[in-house]
Amino acid sequence: MSVDQDQCVGSGQCVQTLAEVFDQGVEDGLVVLLQESPSEELREGARRAAARCPGGAISIIE
Repeated sequence: MSVDQDQCVGSGQCVQTLAEVFDQGVEDGLVVLLQESPSEELREGARRAAARCPGGAISIIE
């Protein structure tokens, strides 16, 4: 899994969907990836977060 801060619009949808894996920078509000390889139980939530990202900043690598 990876994130592209250049594509992030700072909406926070990822954090609202899965705070265990995503956060937002304090100064800029851009996505911060907390877990590059989340456990299997968190992967479905990561997929939902990627789908909800309005900037398309989250990439899931299976």
